[in-house]
Amino acid sequence: MDLTFSTTLIFCILVPLSLFFIFTRSETTSKTSTKLPKSYPILGSFLTIVKNKDRFVQWSSEIVTSTPNLTFPLHRNLGRWIIFTANPANVQHLLKENFHNYEKGEFFKTTLRDFLGNGIFNSDGQTWKFQRQVASHEFNTKSLRKFVETVVDSELSQRLIPILRKAAKEETVIDFQDILQRFAFDNVCKIAFGYDPRYLSPSLPKEKFAVAFETAVKLSSERFSSFIPLIWKIKKTINVGSEKQLKIAISEVRNFAKELIREKKQELEHKSSLESVDLLSRFLSSGHKDEDFITDIVISFILAGRDTTSAALTWFFWLLSDHAEVESEILREVKETSETASAYDEMKDMVYTHASICESMRLYPPVPTDSKEALGDDVLPDGTVVKKGMRVAYHPYAMGRVEKVWGRDWAEFRPTRWLERAEGGGEKWSFVNRDTFTYPVFQAGPRICLGKEMAFLQMKRVITGVVRQFRVVPVAEAEPTYVADLTAKMKGGFPVRIEERK
Repeated sequence: MDLTFSTTLIFCILVPLSLFFIFTRSETTSKTSTKLPKSYPILGSFLTIVKNKDRFVQWSSEIVTSTPNLTFPLHRNLGRWIIFTANPANVQHLLKENFHNYEKGEFFKTTLRDFLGNGIFNSDGQTWKFQRQVASHEFNTKSLRKFVETVVDSELSQRLIPILRKAAKEETVIDFQDILQRFAFDNVCKIAFGYDPRYLSPSLPKEKFAVAFETAVKLSSERFSSFIPLIWKIKKTINVGSEKQLKIAISEVRNFAKELIREKKQELEHKSSLESVDLLSRFLSSGHKDEDFITDIVISFILAGRDTTSAALTWFFWLLSDHAEVESEILREVKETSETASAYDEMKDMVYTHASICESMRLYPPVPTDSKEALGDDVLPDGTVVKKGMRVAYHPYAMGRVEKVWGRDWAEFRPTRWLERAEGGGEKWSFVNRDTFTYPVFQAGPRICLGKEMAFLQMKRVITGVVRQFRVVPVAEAEPTYVADLTAKMKGGFPVRIEERK
């Protein structure tokens, strides 16, 4: 029913238009590259977009990196334009210099409002600023950092390592992407709610909250890939198909979250001091009692913490499996790190591992593109004209593939491009950071990711625990397909065999 409805609507709207305008073809106004997609009146580049819908990130990356100014306008349809850029100067203008002219915008907020409400990732202006201030205070505490260390170490030693050891002993194939997502979901729920869903239990259960959350993410993401937003809005209004499923999933997620909030409120009312350091407890104890506000911000935090770190780790372990010299160097660094060392110490000392994570995310960023909407007319530093209401998207996936930034060997996984020998010579490496506008994997400017340090702590702890004891060996020889929902994933999962190190 859902497929028939959508197909019929598309047919009724687009076929007459394409027949009428098929002979009135026009090229895009930009003349910077022969690769720019052809544009038609009203239809825009709809036909080419549909043709490349299964590899939109790669296709748009190929175009933007082929243009002299690393920027191109895409005419989607019905007069809607979006500008893609991989130009660091444009990114700095967008995310910092002219920050107040570029917001999430109504397109983005409307698409995700049912799921994220007015949470920090789906708000602008004073609503965003207030949440940012509250969250920033809570993230910058030693007690939260210590709590994160404890949660990650517990999940690692009691769940992830035993599951990998069992897979190695029984020589079974496991989906490592699924395992890492479950690991991240348990972690982020403990950090956010103080709640343990036990999603990474040995039986790999279909935990209700986790399944509903995954469904909500998937179906919300599909709204973005709808070439005519009116289609999903009509389906939502009459409550059919994917929109009906999305409504059910979101209801389960938000009702469950509110139930946990009420329980936490009661728990805190009977305590004279704050014993828990999960984010929910911290927010409630600081005087924020509005259930919708707390639900929005905690769900946003779960979304960010669950998908980004698991996506980054999935691609990291795939790259590591194909680069023995990198694996050997990381293993050497891991062996030099005491098993009892704090995550903070690892953060400082595991320089080569840190560089390897950055290099992995350069090639396979967890969030491949991110768009903003212009509140007023503007001109980007490269001369690109932006009209009020137009969307501008910076493209981290493409930015990691710019030859004049990363060199002719940009396609190679080479962690040493982030390193230099420490002063005085010797074997010690020193990390060389890139500015956030050249490498906006964690965003940049006022909206830079608050959980950046926490994400690195978690990833390094997982890498240390896994690499010290196991080798992750992919079953398939071909490169996995990079696909993007709200965050990037491997299409079909990441089937691997686990081998114990001797």
